[in-house]
Amino acid sequence: MHDHHDHLEEHFTAGNAVRDIVIGMSDGLTVPFALAAGLTGAISQTHLIVTAGVAEIAAGSIAMGLGGFLAARGDAEHYAHEKRREEAEVISVPDREAQEVEEIFRTYGLTEEESSTVVASLRRRPVDWVNFMMRFELGLEEPEPGRAWKSAATIAGAYIVGGFVPLSAYIVLSDAQAALKASVLVTLVALAIFGGIKARVTGQPMWKGALQTTFIGGLAAAAAFGIARSIS
Repeated sequence: MHDHHDHLEEHFTAGNAVRDIVIGMSDGLTVPFALAAGLTGAISQTHLIVTAGVAEIAAGSIAMGLGGFLAARGDAEHYAHEKRREEAEVISVPDREAQEVEEIFRTYGLTEEESSTVVASLRRRPVDWVNFMMRFELGLEEPEPGRAWKSAATIAGAYIVGGFVPLSAYIVLSDAQAALKASVLVTLVALAIFGGIKARVTGQPMWKGALQTTFIGGLAAAAAFGIARSIS
């Protein structure tokens, strides 16, 4: 039983981590690229573009990390609120809650006789009853302790890593136009690699993930580049 719980927790935690990396990396690869590419037409000195890019990466990673922190904190507060409500309901309206459990079991094909035995057992264990209602009635999993800080750090770190990929060409090359061409190339390659790894983690074909991420990320970067270039 203990191993089964660890297995569920591992999948749940890994899913959150992958989501945070995808959020941070996707924005990190596209936004700094669009800024640097947009400035290339107006600024010929790559060190100025690098300075602006680093400033954007710093501000973007903080903003993205804060957003991830607030989202995870909101999930934890929502879970705590719903759990308090369920704890009150199994005490104040136990018959109604028991009926809801029976309805849940009926959706899984159990007869009234089969479900009544389980319902009676849950009524004798209020803690397990509440946990059952949280998972199967509300579809909520208990957030991992410290999830908000981990989410913030993961998103911010992924954004920083992603941001320096398109900016690396401007760091290495002194000619802005040459750096732009190199930046496009390394960004597309990074999107393909990132998409392939993401697909492997989520159980999809790597080639499909690579193509999908490259197309969507490239489209987003191109749109942002067009806007940045028109403004600059």
